[in-house]
Amino acid sequence: MTTALTIALSKGRIFQETLPLLAAAGISPVDDPETSRKLILDTNQPDIKLVIIRATDTPTYVQYGAADLGVAGKDVLLEHGGEGLYEPLDLRIACCRLMVAGDPNHRPRRSRPRIATKYANTTRRWFADQGRQVEVIKLYGSMELAPLVGLADYIVDVVDTGNTLRANGLAPLEHIADISSRLIVNKAAMKMKHVRIKAIMARMAAAVSA
Repeated sequence: MTTALTIALSKGRIFQETLPLLAAAGISPVDDPETSRKLILDTNQPDIKLVIIRATDTPTYVQYGAADLGVAGKDVLLEHGGEGLYEPLDLRIACCRLMVAGDPNHRPRRSRPRIATKYANTTRRWFADQGRQVEVIKLYGSMELAPLVGLADYIVDVVDTGNTLRANGLAPLEHIADISSRLIVNKAAMKMKHVRIKAIMARMAAAVSA
């Protein structure tokens, strides 16, 4: 009997850039997630389903076994902590950088500068590792606004082209990590469905190398 597999993906850039790698592994969705309202998509393989979820939820779904595999950005994995997961393959897609950014001419008046970010855990670790005391404010969007209205001295966010920063008078100041999307696998699924998962990984790895 063939073992069923579930793969967790988020809509948008990660999904679009993962499609050719899945195709190399012989997997293609029957429905287009951009037009379909379905959250579980059938594929050309009857025993493989794609679950469409928020990018930040992907590691949680894989950790708890609601999905066997998933594709998540390294920024999301750093924030999640990677518990219950294997991260066997860097897919080298959706590449960007996680940066501290702000107004290069700004000098914080506070003894503990305020940092606005959706990456609260990663930010605390980054500054703590350097022995720097900061106050972290969790935000969910429009990070660039925080320094402009005095909510924060700096932000921590992913930077691709840097155009949004420049448009708001901000600049990248410190490099925290290079970010790309990774294939992640549930630890129990890796044991129970080892042969199938290894076959998918091998084909995707070959496509990444090519």
